[in-house]
Amino acid sequence: MDLRLLLIATLSASLSGSWAQQEGSICIKANAQSCGECIQVSETCGWCSDEKFLTVGQSKSARCDDLESLKKRNCKPENIENPRGNTVINTNKPVTIRNSNAEKLKPEQITQIQPQKLTLTLRSGEPQTFDLTFKRAEDYPIDLYYLMDLSFSMKDDLENVKNLGTDLMREMQEITSDFRIGFGSFVEKTVMPYISTTPARLINPCTGNQNCTSPFSYKNVLKLTNKGDEFNRLVSQQQISGNLDSPEGGFDAIMQVAVCEEQIGWRNVTRLLVFSTDAGFHFAGDGKLGGIVLPNDGKCHLENNMYTMSHYYDYPSIAHLVQKLSDHNIQTIFAVTEEFQPVYKELKNLIPKSAVGTLSSNSSNVIKLIIDAYNSLSSEVILENGRLPEGVSITYKSICKNGVEGTGENGRKCSNISIGDEVTFKISIESQKCPSDNKSETITIKPLGFTEEVEVVLNFICDCQCAKSGELNSMKCSDGHGTFECGACKCNDGRIGGLCECSKDEVRTEDLDANCRKDNGTDICSNNGDCVCGTCECKKRENPAEVYSGQYCECDNFNCDRSNNKLCGGHGRCVCRKCVCDANYTGSACDCSMDSSTCLAKNGQICNGRGICECGICKCTSAKFQGPTCEICPTCPGVCPEHKDCVQCRAFQEGEKKDTCERDCSYFELIKVNDRVKLPQPTDQNFPLTHCKERDANDCWFYYTYAIRNRTKEVYVVESLECPAGPDIIPIVAGVVAGIVLIGLALLLIWKLLMIIHDRREFAKFEKEKMNAKWDASENPIYKSAVTTVINPKYEGK
Repeated sequence: MDLRLLLIATLSASLSGSWAQQEGSICIKANAQSCGECIQVSETCGWCSDEKFLTVGQSKSARCDDLESLKKRNCKPENIENPRGNTVINTNKPVTIRNSNAEKLKPEQITQIQPQKLTLTLRSGEPQTFDLTFKRAEDYPIDLYYLMDLSFSMKDDLENVKNLGTDLMREMQEITSDFRIGFGSFVEKTVMPYISTTPARLINPCTGNQNCTSPFSYKNVLKLTNKGDEFNRLVSQQQISGNLDSPEGGFDAIMQVAVCEEQIGWRNVTRLLVFSTDAGFHFAGDGKLGGIVLPNDGKCHLENNMYTMSHYYDYPSIAHLVQKLSDHNIQTIFAVTEEFQPVYKELKNLIPKSAVGTLSSNSSNVIKLIIDAYNSLSSEVILENGRLPEGVSITYKSICKNGVEGTGENGRKCSNISIGDEVTFKISIESQKCPSDNKSETITIKPLGFTEEVEVVLNFICDCQCAKSGELNSMKCSDGHGTFECGACKCNDGRIGGLCECSKDEVRTEDLDANCRKDNGTDICSNNGDCVCGTCECKKRENPAEVYSGQYCECDNFNCDRSNNKLCGGHGRCVCRKCVCDANYTGSACDCSMDSSTCLAKNGQICNGRGICECGICKCTSAKFQGPTCEICPTCPGVCPEHKDCVQCRAFQEGEKKDTCERDCSYFELIKVNDRVKLPQPTDQNFPLTHCKERDANDCWFYYTYAIRNRTKEVYVVESLECPAGPDIIPIVAGVVAGIVLIGLALLLIWKLLMIIHDRREFAKFEKEKMNAKWDASENPIYKSAVTTVINPKYEGK
């Protein structure tokens, strides 16, 4: 478990470091020339306003870096400009909580959304988040406008709608005590080929004996009212009309109902539009069939409650309708027959806060349809916002009933909301850049279908606080050619340079560039910087730790030799592309250690006396020696055989090196002892010791030890040889003779035993044959008769 935690901590630290480096590179790469430019790069960027912060050759943009890097570069916290955004709630009226016995409130006294106004101060890249609360109010007023298709196919439907006013009033009393209803009708544009323009058909477009009213585009029959009887009376007076094609001009009617608020009588309450038809619809572009090419202007054109511009403006597009319905907070209920359900369900998906209900063939179920659709619409709240300024984004997160959360597009809405339920939305607004005029912007956020909205004022942080105290035409900026603000010069137009010392018009570029070429070469600032006013300003690297430097940007601190994939081996600093090594290290990559302790063998010798120590590593003098301290020798005979001849010649004046003993065997100190027990033992020593037992040419054994103590080789040897005694001849001869005699006796005994066994087997065989013999006592077995009888073969017995 400890190892796992350590691994997680290491990974987290690595990721944090990578992120900081990435953000730091963003600030550096922006090449910001002022504090205002710097803080718009990222929320993690800061500007050091300390006048003495920069070193010689650094550009103004080096003042802009991530906050941690600025601190590491010794910019004091009080000199770091890092303004932050904030959120201020200006109006925060709580949502209305009503009891069943509470007095009736006016619509403007009811609050369903909180807060109502905020002011957000935004810095680029830093989101500001606030909570928006919505609570569905009880007994909230409702305005319902019934828009009906009065083409000939809807004749039987009109009969059932004539009593809709009082019946619907009665049903809606269970939902709200403040309910108003209105009525309008539509047919089609009054031009060919949508209707017949013959005089007779303009009076009565129906065939046969049917009595129909003249065709019209849209007519507002009844303004919104709370009098159900008036609705019934006026609807009863309506007559069916007719047209030629199947799709109807309902979109013209919906547009007029939405935009003619005064004529329709809409209040700032829940607005419902019931659109009843048994046919499809015309939309933008279809007007060309009648020679109408002007787009719908989305304005009110009702005169005497009649739409008078249907022949002049084309049908509105779906997107145009969506915009107007949303702007006027109208929720649409499409009451259509089964045949056109698929078409209007697709339309519902394009129009927010809309519903589709199946209308029976004679509209007998219209009240149930309206109640069900209203309950469906009112149980869902969907937030929308107005047009956002350029560079501003908004995200939503919903916390709905029972703690259900939604993000993305689902973060805008909550479903299954009952009366009295309260839901919350977390809204984050972020700016990526300042507006061109630096002025405040205002956006609105509101739930679709509701008149209440939240006003959000956006202020933008486009400059640092220190810029307000800037010194115009400061003498610090080359005799007044710039504004000294936030520790640096902000040059006037036409001036360049760190101190605005150059004019773009007075100095030729070629003359300036000549001062930026090293040794009259062709590369400007060694291709590692820009020539600004005759002075090289070195480029910034993505890694803030990597820096170009020098008068011509010819130096850097990251292109030195590496060892073990580390710059300067991790034991030095890279200065102008050369390693400056730490103490006890040398070499072009500081990879050569001058410490010889790593070459010290267990016996205290450097490289076991078999090599030399270079850069902390043993280099063996012979290829047969191996290992970190030349301690391994796969082909060597071993310590004892290696020193056998020298010990033998010096201790006993014998052996192969007897003649060259003085020359070859003087490398160790010889100490003689008179007994094996007096030889040094390994447990008594604090240095390596080897015990040896070797045999000479006479088969005599001699014992010695070999050790290296304080770099001195010592050999202790037993001064007497252990030679084996000679053989005793008499016992050997006696033993051989006795062995031969014994072997002879053993062979005779074996032969005698075999003969006895053979005789006994033969006698047993004789006895057996004797027992099996049978003799006849009345007949001599060797007797033969003297008479011989011969039979003539030719004799026939006659």
